[in-house]
Amino acid sequence: EGARQGWNESLDKLDWYLEKEKSTMSAVSGENVPFFDFPSDREVVITRLFDAPREMVFQASTNPDLIPQWWGPESYMTRVEKMDMRPGGEWRFVQRDGAGNEYVFKGVYREVIPPEKESHTFEFEGMPGHILIETSTFEDLNGKTRLKITELFQSREDRDGMFSSGMKQGATESANRMEKLLKKWF
Repeated sequence: EGARQGWNESLDKLDWYLEKEKSTMSAVSGENVPFFDFPSDREVVITRLFDAPREMVFQASTNPDLIPQWWGPESYMTRVEKMDMRPGGEWRFVQRDGAGNEYVFKGVYREVIPPEKESHTFEFEGMPGHILIETSTFEDLNGKTRLKITELFQSREDRDGMFSSGMKQGATESANRMEKLLKKWF
């Protein structure tokens, strides 16, 4: 039983390492795709470069009228039910898939410093109590913007569960949709 547990843990670590290496290869291939990093056993850091000024990327990320145009998979409809962007203010987004199933996400803003930084809690109502802290920084790079999203989970199990549930695909699709919105707008 001990050997089985040891092998399972080793294979899990190998899986995470290979996933990280795949992300690194995408980042250096020249494709503008999000780069995923795992600096600790409770964190995921997602970095993406946008060909738009920082103010525009910040606005696309924080404007309730723009969020439904890029947040989540394209096959889902997103509705912003609540978005009080100030420390202590609440947010709540509802997504509906093609079959009519709804998925609700919510949180509380912790810090808002336009156009540099925004931080909030993030919780999927379908799994109450599993709350993470998401901090986005917007770095000005001479007319382009490096968006860095740090997600801090309560546990490694929460991080691994979120990542294995399609987090990478969802974040990549959202970033691609935001890029299209910014190109149309800019």
